[in-house]
Amino acid sequence: MKTILYIHGMGGGGDSRIPRLLRERFAGTDLRCIVRTYDFDPEIGRAQIASWVEELQPALVIGESLGAIQALRVRGIPHLFVSPSLGAPDVLVRLAWICKVPGGKALLHRIWRVKEGDRQPLRFEYDILKKYAPHWAAAKKAAAEGGYYYAFFGTRDHYRKSGVVKVSLWEEMFGKTYTIYDGTHFMEEEYVYALLIPKIHEILDGPANVRPGE
Repeated sequence: MKTILYIHGMGGGGDSRIPRLLRERFAGTDLRCIVRTYDFDPEIGRAQIASWVEELQPALVIGESLGAIQALRVRGIPHLFVSPSLGAPDVLVRLAWICKVPGGKALLHRIWRVKEGDRQPLRFEYDILKKYAPHWAAAKKAAAEGGYYYAFFGTRDHYRKSGVVKVSLWEEMFGKTYTIYDGTHFMEEEYVYALLIPKIHEILDGPANVRPGE
């Protein structure tokens, strides 16, 4: 049994849509997709994910949206990404001051509403948002060590306008190791089946499995 560790995005969690689709597709095969809800504090989340990596020994890690930063900090495993939000840490750090303004935290919670269910609670605290600067620095350092990185971006991803998603930054860091599909930030089901799942099989089930350094 080969394990895929899926690291959800901001406000995602154990019942996020894409990993659910992956679990359904892989049912009865030698692949399984595991997603767990981790803490919004990046360092607490990092410790949780590190313990899951040790426990599960995944063959592949997939990072979605803001979860891409956590995924980058996982070393020695091939990586796939869905709408990696490499610009998000800088945005969160710049927004930290709002937490000190009366009503600022409530405003951020209105902007980013979390769905009910097994979802990551968002705690907009000044100290937590400021932690995203060293979190991003650690992720870049880990990525610079090399590995297998491939990403999917949507043409209609509204976060590209704000700089949260930056295809140019991805290309600067990893080259043209990405596919752009005609969809949104939240990869539509048709592209999960047409693009993401075939790439997973290419990495894990090919005649010469992708090694981390390739």
